[in-house]
Amino acid sequence: MLVFVSIFVESPMMDNVIKSLSEMDEVVGLYEVTGEFDIISLIKCRDIEEFRHILKDKILKIQGVKSTVSAVVLHAHKGNLNSE
Repeated sequence: MLVFVSIFVESPMMDNVIKSLSEMDEVVGLYEVTGEFDIISLIKCRDIEEFRHILKDKILKIQGVKSTVSAVVLHAHKGNLNSE
């Protein structure tokens, strides 16, 4: 299962958040972006229960993370997204 997690970050904590996310095995893509969000991460997990754990017990506990918006990948039509 793949999930895009868009993250709002307290600006002074950007480096801390990026470092913490980059050390997580479940994070398979990590992008600092312009626009509505500060970071977009791609999370790989087994199922919705594992994703809940990653979001609740890992991502949201990183100092500097204000909030998140998640989008579950239903199907990859093009690209290297592989949930296997």
